[in-house]
Amino acid sequence: MTGTERCADSHTSPWESQYALSCHIIITHCLLQELFDLSNQSLSYILYIADVSGLAPAPPLTTPLSSAAAGCAGRCFSSITSAGKRVGVIPVAAAVTMGQLSNQSQSQQQQQVRNMASSSTTSSSGRRLNIDNINPHVKAAKYAVRGELAVKSEEYRAYLQGGLTDLPFSEVISANIGNPQQLDQKPITFFRQVLSLLENPVLLEKEDVLVEHLGYKKDVIERAKKLLKVVGSVGAYSASNGVPAIRQSIADFLERRDGFPASQSDIYLSAGASSGVNTLLHVVCKDSNTGILVPIPQYPLYTASLAVLDAHCVEYHLDESKNWGTDLDIIKSSYEAAKAKGIDVRAIVIINPGNPTGASLSESDIRSVIEFARQERLVILADEVYQTNVFIGEFVSFKKVLRTLQKERPNDGFDQVELASLHSVSKGMVGECGHRGGYFELVNFDPDVQQEIYKFVSIMLCAPVIGQCLVDLMVNPPRPGQESYALYKKEYDAIYDGLKERATALHKAFEQMEGVECGSPQGSMYLFPTINLPPKAAEAAKAEGRTPDEFYCMRLLEATGVCVVPGSGFGQKEGSLHFRTTFLAPGTEWVGSIVKFHKEFMDKYR
Repeated sequence: MTGTERCADSHTSPWESQYALSCHIIITHCLLQELFDLSNQSLSYILYIADVSGLAPAPPLTTPLSSAAAGCAGRCFSSITSAGKRVGVIPVAAAVTMGQLSNQSQSQQQQQVRNMASSSTTSSSGRRLNIDNINPHVKAAKYAVRGELAVKSEEYRAYLQGGLTDLPFSEVISANIGNPQQLDQKPITFFRQVLSLLENPVLLEKEDVLVEHLGYKKDVIERAKKLLKVVGSVGAYSASNGVPAIRQSIADFLERRDGFPASQSDIYLSAGASSGVNTLLHVVCKDSNTGILVPIPQYPLYTASLAVLDAHCVEYHLDESKNWGTDLDIIKSSYEAAKAKGIDVRAIVIINPGNPTGASLSESDIRSVIEFARQERLVILADEVYQTNVFIGEFVSFKKVLRTLQKERPNDGFDQVELASLHSVSKGMVGECGHRGGYFELVNFDPDVQQEIYKFVSIMLCAPVIGQCLVDLMVNPPRPGQESYALYKKEYDAIYDGLKERATALHKAFEQMEGVECGSPQGSMYLFPTINLPPKAAEAAKAEGRTPDEFYCMRLLEATGVCVVPGSGFGQKEGSLHFRTTFLAPGTEWVGSIVKFHKEFMDKYR
């Protein structure tokens, strides 16, 4: 019997059937990747499920695999651990053939697997690295956005792509991550046409074909020529902090946006904003006693990065009753509590508009944070990647408010407040996550510190040059009077209006769901509703070793194919439950499936 057949066997034990679908998916995935070597009768690995809780015996689920397939399955299964059961891949003596293994009784298989699994569940014993001796700070880092639910959603996606149709849904909706083009957001035509010419400059030798037959406008061609002149080739390294002409283009954009001067020497191109965050935290975090104030709920990039750096995440909670605004008293309280423990708090992170909350800060809130940073000599790390995703009011940058305070109160020390602000091509109406383009600007930083930052980014050589070019296009798009402007404006507005409409529709659906509360969408790409679940649901979650919000989100994925992220992955007040969802996916059918699931879930656990 093959592993796939075994997984689908209706006579499996109750606990085993709980994992049958996952096994089926992964083995199917291996088959699709042509990793099974069924002609080899001396296969060296078996796939098994073993009880690691020590509470009860558990029969192994055995499937002979080739070494290549074992590697694939081991990687896929490495994160599937639940209720004390672990899935793994272990070596089998070469003498064990497929026929011998399948002819063994279940009890013989169990004993053989247990004997071989006594010391390791994932690899043979000759390797230098194992899960117990790698960097403990890497192990401590958690990133819920791509955690267990995301892994399982990809298993389901592979299952469906394999042509199997026995799931209760026909597609997977990845509402767990702000990845616009995965969810059918169309690229901006002007951007992609320019990029195509940068990637293949030989096309510029046929301008007449581009214009007359392929729909390229002349300003597309001129922009591509201009960028090629300053970068040479997108396949070559640039200056470590980015192409000078592109940094100047960003500086010009910042001056237009804020009304204050900007210098290209203070601007660093990065591989998306995440790379910039990594750079800044490495520089700010002096040692393991360093603390960084981080908003809760927060984007897990910050807590994960601080864990890797062995620094302290000093949490300050946003005020849900004020639509997730900042509360200066709470920030001060968190700061003082950390100081009392001897933690050297050196910086404060602000995400505006917020992730996962979607909240947009008012200018008065920004002023309060800057004033506090001045008083306590804190570096401000302003994550502003959602600055064009604002549905209520207008975006106000931290730099604009800081420079305004410097102008209003020139003798109050605001020229000593260090600010690093970040932006990216991944979000907004650009949505080019895969091109990895972004930048950060430094304000009021010591020149010697900036030299060290330059050295740090030099270690990574440079940000992807094609991503740098996309940043240039983002900050300097077609303008009124240019040939490409009409189409650019039409596409940009259509994306913005579509996001706003879907955010409103999803919010309306949440308002109608029992026990769900959700503030009005203000910005970014997310909603972060509160869910109030029945006690029986909490009990069922505990029995699975999950938090109630994780349990809810897992059941949602299994029933609908919609993948969201539990609020516990972002941090939340004790006793409260949330989940984060994007509103990027097109259509409304998936929203209806959430509403239907929620009603059935509440009825089941009432």
